Amino acid sequence: MDAYLDIETTGLSSVYSYITVIGIFLVGADFEEMIQIVGDDITAESLQKTLEGVDTIYTYNGGRFDIPFIKDYLKVDLLQNYRHVDLMLDCWRCNLYGGFKAVEVKLGIERESQGINGWDAVLLWRRYKQGDAEALPILLKYNREDVQNLRILRDKLKKHPLY
Repeated sequence: MDAYLDIETTGLSSVYSYITVIGIFLVGADFEEMIQIVGDDITAESLQKTLEGVDTIYTYNGGRFDIPFIKDYLKVDLLQNYRHVDLMLDCWRCNLYGGFKAVEVKLGIERESQGINGWDAVLLWRRYKQGDAEALPILLKYNREDVQNLRILRDKLKKHPLY
């Protein structure tokens, strides 16, 4: 089973920031399931339970951000138990550079949460914590599109002539 994973955080440093959302899109031979672990529900146990049965985790820039952040924050080293494929490196092999949103545009991968970026995700979480009930659904939609678009990216890369 494959897992497409993306985290949202309150900042870039795992020392001064924390994870607000872990989005995981599980894809098996005969099923798909989108799971988002949010706020206080984010624990080592909840992450490990969600990843039961997973062989490979796919991320974008996860080798430099998501995987180390999870290791520092939750004390879970995903590289010990799972194969990890950083799709950003696959994009580079295909001469596709830039952040995930830029690559999506280049490959024609659409998203409804157009114009929202990682910094907006930080601000949305802050708004939610300050009582804005509309902020969390926007943040979760943004994260869901990030995670589900990883699978679309992987499928498009498989068809890329340089892949």
